[in-house]
Amino acid sequence: MKKTLLFLLPGLFSFALQAQDLYFPPLVGNTWSTSTPESLGWCPDKIDELLDYLEVKNSKAFIVLKDGKIVIEEYFGTFTQDSLWYWASAGKTLTAFTVGIAQQEGHLSLEDATSDYLGAGWTSCPPDKEANITIRNQLTMTSGLDDGTGDPYCTLSSCLQYKADAGTRWAYHNGPYTLLDGVIEAATGQTLNAYITQKIKAQTGMTGTFLQIDYNNVFFSKPRSMARFGLLMLNKGKWDNTPILTDTAYFNQMVNTSQELNKSYGYLWWLNGKGSFMAPGLQFVFPFDLNPSAPDDMIAALGKNGQIINIVPSQNLVYIRMGNAPGVGEVPVTFNDTVWQKLNAVICNVTDVEDQIKAEADAVKVYPNPAQQSFAVELPEQTFSVVVFDATGRRVFEAEDVSQKMKIDANALNNGIYTVRVTTRNQAVFHHKVMVVH
Repeated sequence: MKKTLLFLLPGLFSFALQAQDLYFPPLVGNTWSTSTPESLGWCPDKIDELLDYLEVKNSKAFIVLKDGKIVIEEYFGTFTQDSLWYWASAGKTLTAFTVGIAQQEGHLSLEDATSDYLGAGWTSCPPDKEANITIRNQLTMTSGLDDGTGDPYCTLSSCLQYKADAGTRWAYHNGPYTLLDGVIEAATGQTLNAYITQKIKAQTGMTGTFLQIDYNNVFFSKPRSMARFGLLMLNKGKWDNTPILTDTAYFNQMVNTSQELNKSYGYLWWLNGKGSFMAPGLQFVFPFDLNPSAPDDMIAALGKNGQIINIVPSQNLVYIRMGNAPGVGEVPVTFNDTVWQKLNAVICNVTDVEDQIKAEADAVKVYPNPAQQSFAVELPEQTFSVVVFDATGRRVFEAEDVSQKMKIDANALNNGIYTVRVTTRNQAVFHHKVMVVH
């Protein structure tokens, strides 16, 4: 059973702080300055464990930037620095950045109806419902269109059916997102690739292109181009001293909670440290951070099969991962968390207190799983509280001042998956999943 560990790393700051003393590689060529883990006070003896894990999990490329310089760069198998790979849904963040540029240039407004650019009838909704869907709804996954009808990637009007009023329901729905490409093209009068080349790639040295695959537009690039985009985001939309996304209000909205339904979602960016999140394909609010092992101010681009960009302003840090499926979900939230656990060990930023918390996390047991009549929650030699949540986020059981072990009656619970939250006296919080099957 997957465990996630929640603790606060010291010295975390808001994304609102400007990243300082960043290095930017030249626009042309493969020159990129490096730093050694030793010079940063990191723990190089922990790097092999991180890279071994990434290799086992089908990774192709992994890069860590600190202050813009490369500290770790690893390619696996036959994959090389010059190999091309897809971003999958991590490319949504590049689209969000591009929408911001189009708005700052006056081509569109987030409050504009999507039908202003795609034309009436781009959905199968009643006309008044369709007219209420805005560009902001597309950016925030709140179109209200039914993600459970047929192919969720489909962009045909027949696939885009009314489920709820725009803005009242969050659902990770690729079809409405993909149609942002058509909005950008209609607003700017340029193809998506041409506009990105002119407004982003030329100023940053990024390479790559969007290619249409079935209904999707998928961005392909070399790994270092993905790292360049992460560095651009770390510097709040500027490449060195060259402003690219100058609309600071839009940038801040993009990397902060965009709606109250899923607090861990901005404008197509995933956000950490918000206390709860919703996952793709589920109408369930998980009552803990997106990635408990990552810094609170991390923002993430997460794509199918583990295409990842993580940006941490408080640490001037970027990491990217490309590869095949790590085997843990379509949008690999839990995989990203495990990478952070191993990266934290490399960075050597786990204090003695946090080491103790990790030991406690390993000691928490929830068994048997699946459970039929009952299940136990155990943390030896500790006093803790326990709360059990059902799939809707409702508390179905809670107890305080539990000494070492508690047995919970599963007969009173319906079949399904439950979240068990354990809180120790030092306020460390751990989450487990348990399946109840009668």
